[in-house]
Amino acid sequence: MPRIESTAARLAKLGFADGARAARLVGQAGAELDDLLESLVDVADPDQALASLARLAERDPSVPGKLRADGELRARLVAVLGVSEALGEHLVRHPEQVALLAEPRLGDPREELLRAVGADGPHAQKRDGAGALTALRVAYRGRVMHLAARDLTGQVTPAEVMAELSDLAGAALEAALAIARAEVDAADVRLAVIGMGKCGARELNYISDVDVIFVAEPREGADEAKALRSATRLAQAMMRACTATTPEGSLWEVDAGLRPEGRSGPLVRTLASHLAYYRRWAKTWEFQALLKARPVAGDLELGAAYVEAVNELVWSAATREHFVEDVQAMRRRVEAHVRAEGERQLKLGPGGLRDIEFAVQLLQLVHGRLDPLLRRRGTLPALAALSRGGYVGRDDSRGLAEAYAFLRRVEHLLQLHRLRRTHIVPEDEADLRRLGRALGMPADPVGEFTARWRRHAMEARRLHEKLFYRPLLQAVARLPESEARLSTSAAAARLEALGYDDPTGALRHLAALTTGVSRRAAIQRTLLPVMLGWFADTPDPDAALLGFRQVSDKLGSTPWYLRLLRDETAVAARIARVLGTSRYATGLLMHAPDAVAMLGSDEELAVRSRESLLGEASAAVSRHAGGPENAVAAVRALRRKELFRTAVADISGLIDIETVGTALSRLTDVTLQAALDAALGAASDRAAQVTSFAIVAMGRLGGMECSYASDADVMFVHSPLPGVDEREATDAAHAVANELRRLLSLPAPDPPLAIDPDLRPEGRQGPLVRTLASYRAYYARWSSPWEAQALLRARFSAGDPELGAAFVAMIDELRYPQHGLPDDAVREIRRLKARMEAERLPRGADPALHTKLGPGGLSDVEWVAQLLQLRHAGALPSLRTTRTLEALRAAVAEGLLDQADEEVLAEAWRFASRIRDAIMLVKGRPGDSVPRDSGERGLIAQALGYPPDGSEDFLDDYRRVTRRARQVVERVFYA
Repeated sequence: MPRIESTAARLAKLGFADGARAARLVGQAGAELDDLLESLVDVADPDQALASLARLAERDPSVPGKLRADGELRARLVAVLGVSEALGEHLVRHPEQVALLAEPRLGDPREELLRAVGADGPHAQKRDGAGALTALRVAYRGRVMHLAARDLTGQVTPAEVMAELSDLAGAALEAALAIARAEVDAADVRLAVIGMGKCGARELNYISDVDVIFVAEPREGADEAKALRSATRLAQAMMRACTATTPEGSLWEVDAGLRPEGRSGPLVRTLASHLAYYRRWAKTWEFQALLKARPVAGDLELGAAYVEAVNELVWSAATREHFVEDVQAMRRRVEAHVRAEGERQLKLGPGGLRDIEFAVQLLQLVHGRLDPLLRRRGTLPALAALSRGGYVGRDDSRGLAEAYAFLRRVEHLLQLHRLRRTHIVPEDEADLRRLGRALGMPADPVGEFTARWRRHAMEARRLHEKLFYRPLLQAVARLPESEARLSTSAAAARLEALGYDDPTGALRHLAALTTGVSRRAAIQRTLLPVMLGWFADTPDPDAALLGFRQVSDKLGSTPWYLRLLRDETAVAARIARVLGTSRYATGLLMHAPDAVAMLGSDEELAVRSRESLLGEASAAVSRHAGGPENAVAAVRALRRKELFRTAVADISGLIDIETVGTALSRLTDVTLQAALDAALGAASDRAAQVTSFAIVAMGRLGGMECSYASDADVMFVHSPLPGVDEREATDAAHAVANELRRLLSLPAPDPPLAIDPDLRPEGRQGPLVRTLASYRAYYARWSSPWEAQALLRARFSAGDPELGAAFVAMIDELRYPQHGLPDDAVREIRRLKARMEAERLPRGADPALHTKLGPGGLSDVEWVAQLLQLRHAGALPSLRTTRTLEALRAAVAEGLLDQADEEVLAEAWRFASRIRDAIMLVKGRPGDSVPRDSGERGLIAQALGYPPDGSEDFLDDYRRVTRRARQVVERVFYA
């Protein structure tokens, strides 16, 4: 016992984590290991290395002696055992392969693996199927072990490791093909195996799926159909030879999913069939995959012909229709993968290998058509070529290459441990310690490795975000750079590939923003590489860049503006989204550029209360007392800022369509109130002393359902004060109403707020303003059902609250008849609705696409709600609301409407309302119809949250939603 304790202590001092266990292993070993222990001290995991060495010595007692005699063998073996538990187990099963590690280099892998399966010539020793599979795996792992030993002792670079693994995979595929030929009679066909992905690029990992494509040709005189069947059976047998489970496990999965039509297409095709598919049907991502194509096994002459033929198509992919859209979609797909995967993912995580590989491949596709020097399969050679040609900044290229090499090294170490496919950085401290020590970090392996990994990932992510865009700035900004620059034509080609319709104009904007030595230009050069990417992800990148230039021209000299964009990522990202989505919001920002400051947080974009808005508006009017024009100008500036706030919140998805309607209606109420206060002070010194005045909201304003394009539908009512002559009071009220309309229609940079009083009694022929008594007399004698229906939306908006409440109380008897609506009135409303559908639709409009008057549109839904109110609100107070969706919900609660019908109608109403708002936001002018032009419709669709290729899905959704709503309308309204 004392001796074990002293040995344990000595081993602990040497660096073994579990000294007692290590001492037991030494004591139990069938051979003397004491003098070999110091050689284990510097390996990645001394405890793991000792455990494997003890088992190996027990299996083959001659191993320790061999290690003492050969220092190179000892260094290689302990390095492998310290990293790879799986290769240690392999050596325990096959101790004769220890001798391989004494060889500086091994022979040709293809010859060795063919010899292992008995296919190295006519006099080869034949093996049965199971024996050949086992022999292939043993020989393959022996080669992997030899490579890992040279890798872990620093005798080969990471690039050489990847290339050798790829060649070894090609040799294994050749051996598997030989095994398959022993099973399948395929003398009538030539079969080539094309390596794709990392195998094709000679960038394979230690453990990875091997991507392949099969191409076949019948031999002379053979039937093509029969030959293809033989080739398919041969390919399937080859794949089984690699993936079948044996006592030695399997090699790896052979994945043929990159073939034409993917897993739905035939496994094997002729060269002509491949080319026919690629010429007619292939997507851009398929050409991106073909960048890596390389013949690796089978008929190499046929494989070379395949690669030569497809290369012509690959490098002309940038001229194909939809290339720009495909490239953008590929970039978004990568970003989505990045967001979806955890941060510990080496491959798909932020700043991971996929970031770098995809960026390089997309730049190759964009520029490789005109520059043959970019036509490289491997990521690092392609990145170097991009840098030499000025397509990627030199420092950026160096940073990415260093990050890529480091991440691949870590990936290799992770996979070597248990020979399993993994890309996840572990969290266990022992695993991290092994990684750090394997990378030459003995002092603080966990902390140093973690810091270095995160630094490389962060740098790769930062560089990836700028990779597409930084050279564009060097192409236009006159900077003293010694490295090659992107030519103007190459810069334009890249911008076009990223979605800019006017690349020449975009380059002019970039030059204007970044040229010079001022601090402003320097900050723009820092901002723009990232912002150009955000612009490219918006529906209209050209508009985004133009808007950014215009806002920057207005605010560029303001100290806080560029500093805010540089330091607050959320602000910069949001302004990019707004500028590239909405001409309406951009126009508002042009005239209120300081509103950029509200983009920093969601809280700043929250809908403000009526009290808060009214307080600010009233203060503005008070500051300009005696100057109504200036007072209303200040109120309109407030309205402009609040319209921008609502539009940005809407575009950002922070508020729904009902909240948008409420916010816009509340803002209109406040604007009317403030303008009325200014008008009362201007129209007559005695106006407020002779009559009280109120504004009644009607239509969408009354329903709190305003859109960005809504007029203010109103009626004016006044009530003479006691003792005042009615004529005098009416003249004063008319003066106030006219002054109000004048003030709000004065030329100004803000969106106009048109006052529409046409829903008043007698329409345009009737007086603009009436007394409360005049309204009561008219409605008692002359009103028609449509006027009662219009009054369902009436509510007090601005002015004298008591007068407004009296007006609302007066009309309740008309719009909520106590005994409901007579049958003849119901028939009249239905006739009026049918006539409106036939007559009011604009000439040339497609009814199916008209959001207001088309089947299942806003009018359909609103008339259903209003008919239910006219018939039942007299008896059911819950129906007494000016809001459409509230009325429908109340009808469900009262048992007047099925909930399923309400959901269908509400969905149609919300969708149509969102479309109308989106049209205004995107185009900057109102519209009621879904655009027929696919490009314009695509912009609307993206503003509504559809992907860039979602225009047809948007159209299909609208037709489906409105068709279902119309079916409810036919049943509920017309039945």
